[in-house]
Amino acid sequence: MAVRIITDSASDLSREAAGKLGVEVIPISVFFGEREYLDGENMTAQEFFERLIETDELPRTCQIPPYRFEEVFRRVRDVGDTVVYISMSSKLSGSFQSAVMAAEEDSGVYVVDSENVSIGEQILVLLAARLRNQGLSAGEIAGKLEGRRGDVRVLALLDTLEYLKKGGRISSAVAFAGGVLSIKPVVAVENGEVVLVGKARGSKNGNNLLRSFVERAGGIDFDMPYALGYSGLTDGLLRKYIADSDELYAGRASELPISAIGSTIGTYTGPGAVGVAFFALKR
Repeated sequence: MAVRIITDSASDLSREAAGKLGVEVIPISVFFGEREYLDGENMTAQEFFERLIETDELPRTCQIPPYRFEEVFRRVRDVGDTVVYISMSSKLSGSFQSAVMAAEEDSGVYVVDSENVSIGEQILVLLAARLRNQGLSAGEIAGKLEGRRGDVRVLALLDTLEYLKKGGRISSAVAFAGGVLSIKPVVAVENGEVVLVGKARGSKNGNNLLRSFVERAGGIDFDMPYALGYSGLTDGLLRKYIADSDELYAGRASELPISAIGSTIGTYTGPGAVGVAFFALKR
């Protein structure tokens, strides 16, 4: 009996990385108008941002329905394996509840609310894979993840407020003022929700603010999984952040785990966001 680690594409774990880890990724549906795409399957992060930049209409994502989870869980259970499914935050999507419904009365399926999204969800998946390789059971892994998810910190610097405005998260007046003043907002995931934690004028001040928030969180536990992410067509702004934060990543710049942020969060951040996810260093 093997333990199978499963997550959704909101984790922004690439297909290549998932294959190497032995993790299955269930794609989330993304709609541009009436046309449906499967995140990470027939639409890459690059293709998503190309379409996002070209259109005035904000795309929409849909939660994974219970029947899809039932299909996946049944396939795995039919060969005698157990399941740990790590979901994006239940406060950001109904996918968690869909998975719980599909797993009802099956003692071999454990559903874990990451209370996070994107690279924050991803590092819990990486921890799950590490624990599986250490020989822990599905129940033990689920318990460890639920015990450590509160230590995960996710911080991101946005390049624009435009997509938060389009998504109805802020007013047009605030977005306009932010654009005129070159304000770069810093957001975090707290208690399963995305919240604004700071603002800076210009990208350099934004990088400084992002770095200070990392330090205030206690620093990065480099013995645990961590990840950096970027949204858009290039990782140029992320590389600038890494260069500006040399003291945080000294000696690690060539091996930093970098992920392209996909549609689930990219719909609201827009291009040009940079982020970091880590387990806070316990002192």
